[in-house]
Amino acid sequence: METLTVSPKFQIVIPKTIRDDLHLTAGQKVQAIAYDDRIELIPVRPLPAMRGFLKGIETDVPRDEDRA
Repeated sequence: METLTVSPKFQIVIPKTIRDDLHLTAGQKVQAIAYDDRIELIPVRPLPAMRGFLKGIETDVPRDEDRA
């Protein structure tokens, strides 16, 4: 686990190990979400980069008779 410091301007630096693991680049957008007592940072990926990310997911879902 990495520890970050919030600057007087409320800025943080994402550690290099995390940037490398998530393949973040300079200028890339990241969504910040407050969840309970923590902040989650989620990289915004372009739609073409998302192609195939659900490959292998189970698509056979049991459904009620009145549902299509």
